[in-house]
Amino acid sequence: MKRFLNLLAAVCCIWLAVACNAPAGKLKSVEKAEFAQIIGDGSVVLLDVRTPQEFAQGHIVGAINIDVKDSLFISNVQRQVAPGSRVAVYCRSGRRSMSAAQQMVEKGYDVVNLKGGFLAWEESEK
Repeated sequence: MKRFLNLLAAVCCIWLAVACNAPAGKLKSVEKAEFAQIIGDGSVVLLDVRTPQEFAQGHIVGAINIDVKDSLFISNVQRQVAPGSRVAVYCRSGRRSMSAAQQMVEKGYDVVNLKGGFLAWEESEK
């Protein structure tokens, strides 16, 4: 039992050391009005994580497209978006972008997700 507790303590110490050195990314989901304000300042990378076909059918002006369904998604993000950047992310309805956002936060990005996705963006534009 004592060996088990020592092993458990060692594992916890290692986990804490890794967690304390992990990148400090943040994630926030916002409504369309706040999202529009955030992307309007020009310092945010606007990222559409839908498929290239969906992107071609319409997207928010200024967005780059990196498909979250691509197995190389996070590698593609790291190649195209500077580490630690603030990123505004969206997809069709908000589900895929939340998955993408969580992956990016783990890599140290500061991410803002559009609630309701491109559908919400388009609806409010009508």
